[in-house]
Amino acid sequence: MYPVWQMPVLGSALVVAFIASFHILPSHLATSAFWFNVSVEHKAYKENRPELIEFIKKYVLTILIFSFVFGSLSGVGIWYATTVANPRGISALIHTYVWGWATEWVFFVIEVVAIYSYYYTFGKVDNKTHLAIGLIYAISAWISMIIITGILAFMLTPGKWLKTGSFFDGFFNPTYIPQLFMRTGFMFTIAALYAIVVAGTLKNKDVRAFIVRKASLWGIAGTLIGSAFFVWYEKALPGAARDAAGMTSLIPTLLPHIVVGVLIVLLAWFAVTLAKPGWAKLLPGIAAIFLVLIAVFSAESMRERIRKPYVIDTYMYANQIIGNDLPARHVTSELPAIDAQGILHFSPFVPAALRDISDTTMLQAGQVIAQIECSACHTLQADGWLRPLPLMVKKAGVTTVDDAQALVGFLDSFPYMPPFAGTELEKKALAVYLVSLNK
Repeated sequence: MYPVWQMPVLGSALVVAFIASFHILPSHLATSAFWFNVSVEHKAYKENRPELIEFIKKYVLTILIFSFVFGSLSGVGIWYATTVANPRGISALIHTYVWGWATEWVFFVIEVVAIYSYYYTFGKVDNKTHLAIGLIYAISAWISMIIITGILAFMLTPGKWLKTGSFFDGFFNPTYIPQLFMRTGFMFTIAALYAIVVAGTLKNKDVRAFIVRKASLWGIAGTLIGSAFFVWYEKALPGAARDAAGMTSLIPTLLPHIVVGVLIVLLAWFAVTLAKPGWAKLLPGIAAIFLVLIAVFSAESMRERIRKPYVIDTYMYANQIIGNDLPARHVTSELPAIDAQGILHFSPFVPAALRDISDTTMLQAGQVIAQIECSACHTLQADGWLRPLPLMVKKAGVTTVDDAQALVGFLDSFPYMPPFAGTELEKKALAVYLVSLNK
């Protein structure tokens, strides 16, 4: 076990969600934009249309700044935030997919070298070589997506890995193919949106109209392809995940409608810019990108919701406790050991004075237990944004220690909650703390 990282108000999970949702925009733009760029450049050379190069240069500069500055910074942010928020989850991924990540980093290095070579060799190498550099970048970026998607899909649907512990059984899991092509489709949607924004800054009206129409077609195709594979992805989810998606609560219920609504608006926007390229102005384009960010955050929130109570499905709970055996990797469930010796003794960073609970330390010990077992999904402050525990306790009407103990005892009867892990005395300490929140 590791120390618990708490973020006041937001909660650690929302910090990860905000950074990860933003990161999808520059990362998916970096993956898709060069396919569009290379196709435009090829047309410029084939039809002797040097005026198209102005767009290509501006578009590449956008990718360099947005994807390789802000995207790289947010990528580092994801690594930091996930490592401190759920270090055991990240450790499990690294131990399983270290060579996958190493391979992805090789292709990322190729991307970095390729994009700088591409940008700074305009007019300095022959056309064929310049196109080849762009194609190397495009292929390398998509291979990076191929690898990363396998690891992301594994967390929700580890598949046969739960029995074999095999790299490839976990990588090629039930949701891998639909998620890969869903992301591939939507990455072209993002590339098209940015292309339209960049085209809106061009002075040549004919070039602007050509780029906007071409990007609009790519955007419509990408959105339709991504939506089709999203349907497949939803059908590939295990039954428990689909049930979790349907659990009633105002915000979670709205999330899928937000995503569908944004997709409809995007298709309408692309249809308008296809028919009337002159309407592709800067502010509407930026608004469309902002809508995509809202849709991405909603989709990521749904993915996190349906994965509960696990961080790696049916293996490791969100609070980093291993809940099931994995014989192929010589891993056993930690629940029996924690129930026998107590979570306060099992966690090495608990202050020594709180390991053995007494009447004087009961309340403080209960708070520490809540931090270890509850703070991954709940903020402990009433003004928190992430399922604040005080409000949950008030909503449940818990006013006595006996009631709170009974509630803690059947937490796992809720499909999105892990079971309480610890001794009966620790259960009482947590109950005392929960009751204190309802005063």
